[in-house]
Amino acid sequence: MFQTFSHLSDPGAVAERVAAVRALMAKAKIDCLLVPRSDEHQGEYVPACAERLRWVSGFSGSAGIAAIARKAAVLFTDGRYSVQARAETDTSVFEISMLPRWRLAEWLGEHLGKGQTIGFDPWLHTASEIARFKAALTPKGIRLKPTPRNLIDKAWGKQRPPPPSAPVIPQPVEFAGKASAEKIADIQKLLKADGQSAAVLTLPDSICWLFNIRGGDVEHNPVVLAFAIVPASGKAELYIDPAKIGRDAKAHLATVAKVLPRTKLAERLAALKAQGKRVRVDLDTAAQWFASSIGPASLAKGSDPCILPKAIKTSAEIDGARAAHVRDGAAVVRYLAWLDDWASDGTLDEITAVQKLEEFRRDTNLLREISFATISGSGPNGAIVHYRVTERTNRKLTPGELFLIDSGAQYQDGTTDITRTVAIGTPSDDMKRHFTAVLKGHIAIATARFPNGTRGIDLDPFARRALWEIGADFDHGTGHGIGSYLSVHEGPQSISRAGMTVLQPGMLISNEPGYYREGAYGIRIENIVLVMAAEIPSGGDRPMMSFETLTLVPIDRRLVDRDMMTAAEIAWLDTYHARVRETLSLKLDAGTRRWLEQATAPI
Repeated sequence: MFQTFSHLSDPGAVAERVAAVRALMAKAKIDCLLVPRSDEHQGEYVPACAERLRWVSGFSGSAGIAAIARKAAVLFTDGRYSVQARAETDTSVFEISMLPRWRLAEWLGEHLGKGQTIGFDPWLHTASEIARFKAALTPKGIRLKPTPRNLIDKAWGKQRPPPPSAPVIPQPVEFAGKASAEKIADIQKLLKADGQSAAVLTLPDSICWLFNIRGGDVEHNPVVLAFAIVPASGKAELYIDPAKIGRDAKAHLATVAKVLPRTKLAERLAALKAQGKRVRVDLDTAAQWFASSIGPASLAKGSDPCILPKAIKTSAEIDGARAAHVRDGAAVVRYLAWLDDWASDGTLDEITAVQKLEEFRRDTNLLREISFATISGSGPNGAIVHYRVTERTNRKLTPGELFLIDSGAQYQDGTTDITRTVAIGTPSDDMKRHFTAVLKGHIAIATARFPNGTRGIDLDPFARRALWEIGADFDHGTGHGIGSYLSVHEGPQSISRAGMTVLQPGMLISNEPGYYREGAYGIRIENIVLVMAAEIPSGGDRPMMSFETLTLVPIDRRLVDRDMMTAAEIAWLDTYHARVRETLSLKLDAGTRRWLEQATAPI
């Protein structure tokens, strides 16, 4: 199994651990300590040795930051984790805030006074974040001080897991669609045009994309934890643990990169600074340590030059994504057919449901990993947006309830992410009403036509209108970018209230509106869509872009209130189901084909 079910959080240990940290703070003469969820690479997903926030607070979500003062502590996270955060931490120690992360500065200003000091690890905060904290707190006489050693690591001690050491694996150009040398040449051309001598890369997926390599340093994410410097001329430099570089990886990298130990990174940056070189650093993604090491005279502010080209998939990556979704769709259809057979008597539990889904994906013989820990939420657990089932929380799938299953797979030709909400037994009218409103929002995104220059923020209301009309909404984005055998969450594109990036042809993005009734049920319908090039619609005047839906799995017809649907929405659903049926039928056994015929029948 790629997924385990041990309980990761221990609220009962939180008070003792915070006390130990406060003792270290007193010795270091620090009045408050910042504890982000990030690691040195500022990625969303981190290795076990970097789960500092979880260790000290109990909170295991993928987004959050804590501040521990002498007599108060706060945990900031977002709406996805409102239920989970309260369940996982000790609320007598940590106040929980769902306000935006940047509002933490207000909390710090209210709980600290003039002359007091906030400690932070310069490897775990971006340069932009530290600049914002200083701008808000310096006028109040509150000082930020980098700590020479991470105090959480010191308190964690010998129980802290070791750093990951998975081997580097070359990603063939047949899947990448573009050679590493070409990608490096494009970046060097950009650097020369901008008058910059080099670019520092810190994001693992950017580095893996640039060098056409993959790894296994972070659970469910085929990434390598490393740093890179791309000079305007000459070979790129990859700073990595040499033990990760085997014979194949060495041969793959030989023509495009100098492979150096990570211990040489500080020396190289010091040399660039001494030479007065202009070094490009993305202050929104790179750790404060890099900005401090390079210094203001040599620092050239600029976005990570890999982020946008990585998001715009090559034709090979698009072909791979389509193939991966057909393969994955067949596996998930087999699973849903099995689920209908086994879930009706109330004996099936959430963990067994996860294990069976992974089994069907393994049967493809091409599964490399799952793309994230499967969200398997029965009844009220489905209302926890990023729920992770454990032995302690495991629950039966009970007739009369809803079951939310959000999962994905890592194949060498593509990454998948799909959510389906399934009726166990007979659904209530409220369940059908909310499900249909979510479906209407999903269809609104799937069928959207939009001009060049459209951003995710412009499309986000499409997904919410039907919910708003019945007095409902959801507290997460409508869609995130997705990598090509890389991270399941990929920027810069999104469909959300914060989605300011212009959507471009070749981008992959999720379409996943939802609804969550705490203590009762959760609903989400998620497909991956591809942004298509603009064309002038029949009878139109201007070219419009559109989406191609790649995910091919039935949507539960038993939850659809036909009376809430327009004729166009019904036509979309019937057409989508016909496509699912026609594409997958020959890839299934006779029994599953019969199930699929019923599941995709016109409504």
